[in-house]
Amino acid sequence: MSRSSAWILAATLIFGIPAPAFAERVDMLLFNGKVLTVDQNFSVQSAVAVKDGRIIAVGGPEIAKRFEAHKRIDLKGRTLMPGFIDTHLHVIGSSKRDIKAAEARSIEELKAMVAAKARELGPGEWIAGYGWDEALMKEHRNPTRADLDSAAPDNPVILLRAGAHSSVANSEAFRRANIGPQTPNPEGGLIERDAKNVPSGIIRERSDLITRLVPRGTPEEMRPSYIAALKGFLTFGITSFMEAHSSIDDEPVGKGGIAGTARRHSFKQFKSIYDEMGQDLPRATLYISYPGAERLKAFPYRTGFGDDRLKLGPIGENPYDGGFTGPTALTKEDYKGQPGFRGATDMDVAQLREMIATSAALGWQLGIHAIGDAAIETVAQIYRDTLLQGPKADHRWFLSHFTMIPSAETMNMMARDGIWAAAQPNFLYNLAGRYRATLDGYRLDHINPLASVQQHKVRVALGSDNLPVGPMVGIYAATTRKVPDGSMIGVEEAISRQEAIRLYTREAAYLSWDEDKKGSIEPGKLADMIVLDHDPLTVPDEDLLKTKVDLTIIGGRIVYDRAAASGQP
Repeated sequence: MSRSSAWILAATLIFGIPAPAFAERVDMLLFNGKVLTVDQNFSVQSAVAVKDGRIIAVGGPEIAKRFEAHKRIDLKGRTLMPGFIDTHLHVIGSSKRDIKAAEARSIEELKAMVAAKARELGPGEWIAGYGWDEALMKEHRNPTRADLDSAAPDNPVILLRAGAHSSVANSEAFRRANIGPQTPNPEGGLIERDAKNVPSGIIRERSDLITRLVPRGTPEEMRPSYIAALKGFLTFGITSFMEAHSSIDDEPVGKGGIAGTARRHSFKQFKSIYDEMGQDLPRATLYISYPGAERLKAFPYRTGFGDDRLKLGPIGENPYDGGFTGPTALTKEDYKGQPGFRGATDMDVAQLREMIATSAALGWQLGIHAIGDAAIETVAQIYRDTLLQGPKADHRWFLSHFTMIPSAETMNMMARDGIWAAAQPNFLYNLAGRYRATLDGYRLDHINPLASVQQHKVRVALGSDNLPVGPMVGIYAATTRKVPDGSMIGVEEAISRQEAIRLYTREAAYLSWDEDKKGSIEPGKLADMIVLDHDPLTVPDEDLLKTKVDLTIIGGRIVYDRAAASGQP
C-alpha cells in the first residue's frame, strides 16, 4: 500500500474523514442548464448523464460531481429537452427534373426556375417540383397554366403545391394527359377551369392524372436527396418521426410487391439507407400505404417489425377525403361561398371498410387520413364498428390530421375506444388564408381543435406534414392561435406551452409503442435530446418562431451541431 493510501485509510479510521468516492465513468455529461424532462410531473432539472446510448441519471448539480465523462457539455443556462417526435412527415427527394418550388417567393421567381430547368433538360423533357405556396408568393395567388406556358412552352410541367393536395400544370402537360375542356372531373378530384371551361392549370386531389406520366427517378438517383432530407430534420430537433407515405411495391412478387415498379419511399429503400447510416439519422417509423388485401396478406411483416432505428408503423395515411390545400376536405356543410360543394372523398365507404377490416385482421395499426368533419365522423365510426367485431386491447389506431372539429358524440366515442388524433397545429399558421376562404362561424373558430379534443378526453399527438417541418411553428400556433398577419383564429382552442411540448414528445412516442423508450428525459430511456438557444416555456410568443436548435443528440451521439454547421469556432 502506498504512503498516501495508508494515510487516507488511517484518517478514515481515526478521525472519521470519509474516503473520496471514485466517480462513475459515463460517455456524456450535460450540466448547468435548464432540463425540461417532460416526465409525468414535467419536472425541471439541470444535468443529465448518458452511457451506452441511454440516460442513466437526471438531477441537479450533484450529477456533475458524481460522474466523470468522456464528453462534458456545459449548457451555460441553455434548455435541454427531449427530441421532437413528428408523427406525420414526408421525406421528399428530388430527381434531375425537379425544381425547388418551395423556395419560390413570387410567381416570377417560380417561372424563372422552370425556364432554367427547361434550358438544362432541353425541349420535350418533363419538369416537376414540390412545395409552392401561394400564401408565400408576392402576388398572393396560385400560379396558372399560362404562367408555366410562358416559362416552358416546349416542356410538360407539373408542380405540386405544399401538402400535395393540389398542383399546377401547363398546356403541354394537359395535352399529354388528354385533359381538355370536355374532360369531366375525375372521381375524388377537381379540375379548375376558366370562364370558357378551359383548365386553368390547377388540379385538386387528383394530380396523379398527370404525375403518372412523369418519369420516376431511380432509387439510386433519389437516394442522396432522401439522405439530405433526413439529415435536414435533425436541424429542427426532430430525433424521431413517422414517415406518412411509404410503399411495399418493390418487395418481391408474391410477398407484397409488384413486378417492374420502384416507388419512392419504400420500406426496402429506407432499410437500405438505415442499414448503412442509421446512427446518423433520426429514428423512423413508416406508415405503409394500403396495397390491397391480397398483397398485404402476402407481405410477411406487420406493425412493429424492425428496430429502434427503423420499423413499420400503421397502414396509412390513405386519404378518405381531401385537404384544405385542395381544398376538398369532406365537410358536413357547404363550403363558404360554394353552394352545394362539400369536398370530395378518395374512396367510397365500402372501400374504406374493407381497408380497415383487412388491415385490422392482419394485425396492423391504422392511421387513416381524415381532415373534414364529415370524414372524421365516418372514419371514427368505422373504426368503432371494426373494433366491436374484433376487440383489440392495445390497438393505438388514430385519425391522421383531425383538422376540423367533429360532433361531441364522435369525440366521446373516440375517447371510449382509445382512438387518437394525430394533429398538425402548424396548419393554422400555414393555411389561415384557405381556412378563412372556405369556412366560417363555429367551423372556423374551432379549426385544429386541440383544446376541445382534450376536453373530451381524446388523446393527441402532434406532427407537421411538412407545412412547414419545424416543430416550433406548431408549438407557436398551438399556444397562441396566431397566424402570419398577427390575428388569431379560435383562441379558445389554445393549449399551454407545456402541453404542446408534451404532445410533440412524450405523447408522440406512444403512437409507435415507444413510450418506455423515448419522449422524455428519464433514466433508462434512449438519450435522444436537443439543446435550444431559447427556453420555449418563457420566451415571448414571437421568439418561439426564432428559437434555434443548437445540438441534436440521438442515442448519446451528437448528430447535429449548429455552431459546427455554420463554421463557428
